[in-house]
Amino acid sequence: MISERVTGALVIRTALPAEAETIADLHVRARSTYYPDGVPQGDVDWTEAWRGSIARPDAHVLCAVAQGRIVGIASFRTDEGAPADTVKLFQFHVDPDRWRAGIGRALHAACVEQWQADGKRTATLDVHTDNLRAQAFYARQGWVPDPDNPPEEGDHHLYLRYAVAGRAEGAGSARTAGE
Repeated sequence: MISERVTGALVIRTALPAEAETIADLHVRARSTYYPDGVPQGDVDWTEAWRGSIARPDAHVLCAVAQGRIVGIASFRTDEGAPADTVKLFQFHVDPDRWRAGIGRALHAACVEQWQADGKRTATLDVHTDNLRAQAFYARQGWVPDPDNPPEEGDHHLYLRYAVAGRAEGAGSARTAGE
């Protein structure tokens, strides 16, 4: 498990339970940027949801910290019923005030590093159809449409897949496109 990864002035580490409220706030602010009618599930207690994700023994929640402040978060685990060598990226958010500063790229690289360490071969995610910025980011990182989950009429999400390279071949492929 990644306990701490330093990238320049950015530290990527495992989230702490006491940080759930801060993480929930960043999550809601980031999601608010791409839902035209407001964030769905407004009645969800996101602090409790994040506290639960952080506490899950089968999950990872990473946070990117710059100057003592959480500026990015990622949450992933093997989804129920999925093959053991597959991981799902459930949440990936960067503070909107810090977009295009390389935080997302560094956080994604840390996720890939953890997936490699965990023996994952495939990663999946879904992204909101209105979130074109995130779709472009994921494409730059190597994500492609998931052939097992093509979009259907009326879908609000696109399903993407990422081939997790092995340690030797993937170590230098940590991404070159900036966020």
